[in-house]
Amino acid sequence: IVAAGYGLNIVLMAEVWHLVLVSCVISAGIGFAYGAMPSLIMGAVPPSETAAANSLNTLMRSLGTSVASAIAGVILAQLTIDLGGFALPSENAFKVVMAIGAGAALLATALASFIPRHRPAGTQAGPAPADGVASEPASVR
Repeated sequence: IVAAGYGLNIVLMAEVWHLVLVSCVISAGIGFAYGAMPSLIMGAVPPSETAAANSLNTLMRSLGTSVASAIAGVILAQLTIDLGGFALPSENAFKVVMAIGAGAALLATALASFIPRHRPAGTQAGPAPADGVASEPASVR
């Protein structure tokens, strides 16, 4: 969804409503991805590692958005046009940024396909019983 939104923005740049539409598509895709990530991560790591894995996800998300913003800023600052003595980002600069965003979204989708879909064998979902506590319900014993 995110890649489609960025790709759509490469061709839809003529009107303000184009930007609003594309921003909604990209934001919806990011919302779906951010909502699904913790579940995918918790299903792919042992229960004892879920907190660390989700923390790493949060850190990488923050680093990714920071680096992406910096890269976009550099591109927009370098590909400019002169308008009345002011340097403004060109339309081509926005297209380059959108193409990079689409490529990054496609790469992320490809990498996500390697995430295991189920918890690794031999692990159970939930905390292990404490010492001295029966692991079966009383009705089964």
